[in-house]
Amino acid sequence: MVAALGAAYPLRFGEIIVDASIRLTLAEAESLAFEALRANRTSELGARATARALVAAEADGQAAHGLSRVPAYALQARSGKVNGQAVPTLTRAAPGVIRVDAGLGFAYPAIDLALDTLKSLAKDQGIALAAIHHSHHFGQVGAHAERLAEAGLIALVFGNTPKAMAFHGGKRAMLGTNPLAFATPLPGAQAPLVIDLALSVAARGKIVAAQKAGKSIPEGWAVDANGQSTTDPTAALAGTLSPIGGAKGGALALMVEILGAALTAGAFGWEASSFFDAEGRPPDMGHLFVAIDPGPASGNAFADRMQTLVAAIESEPEVRLPGSRRLNARANAKREGITLINALHDEIRALHAPGRS
Repeated sequence: MVAALGAAYPLRFGEIIVDASIRLTLAEAESLAFEALRANRTSELGARATARALVAAEADGQAAHGLSRVPAYALQARSGKVNGQAVPTLTRAAPGVIRVDAGLGFAYPAIDLALDTLKSLAKDQGIALAAIHHSHHFGQVGAHAERLAEAGLIALVFGNTPKAMAFHGGKRAMLGTNPLAFATPLPGAQAPLVIDLALSVAARGKIVAAQKAGKSIPEGWAVDANGQSTTDPTAALAGTLSPIGGAKGGALALMVEILGAALTAGAFGWEASSFFDAEGRPPDMGHLFVAIDPGPASGNAFADRMQTLVAAIESEPEVRLPGSRRLNARANAKREGITLINALHDEIRALHAPGRS
């Protein structure tokens, strides 16, 4: 059986490459992922949207949301934990509200459907939101927000994840790492400003990588099963991740849990099954997208105000806009392709077996 996703394939721990690698063009990488998914009970629609999103994350330097996800995605589609044949459906719930049912399938076809409608709806209404339910892992959150900002809209995106952090003061993992993203258009031809963050100090994958490398983790990343801070990755994996900013980060994680799960009628973190294996019922996650047309609210002064803000930031020599690293990585990937470790490349190729449905 193919190994379950774990950050089983961290590309780096610190700056150390952990395995020999192969270089692929973006088109080759997308074909690699697409064929693996199609061979494992995933429709062309689902496989294409999912492969495109995973490669985009890889190109942006977000390998944790990139091709390392393919083996687990394929196994989950094969086992039925994800409905690879799902076709998302959209309902207009209120003048400025749409609900999208992902059908317990992959998130990306549902996100494509939601964003296509949300762009026009926000322009008509001034503000609109999309609530996606019966969904799965939604990957690089900032990329979804960026797509709305490219259409001239301000975007807020929220989504909870399976349990990884405790409620503030608790010891049991209950809340997810609960990523959120914000994106806004910038004046002129500049790429949108994107802010994308999870609410844990460190990703679980980094702790798994440290365990595999036999290294300790920094103080403050996680606590053990007794709620005590630990630098032992094994103890950390048996405990919970620490939120950014202590109690304030815990409160933000709770906010995202409400917006991403309660408001969409999705599963709470402690109710959801893992993204990392093919066992159990579907994760049944929810995601919330808010799109705002900045013109009406600002009296059409938004672009001028943003120009002033950007000029103020750029007047400081050591200050940069958040997200510029992704743009550099993306441009490099378009020129030179992406690097994939051989073990992961071989595992994905092994999924290219007959048996499409």
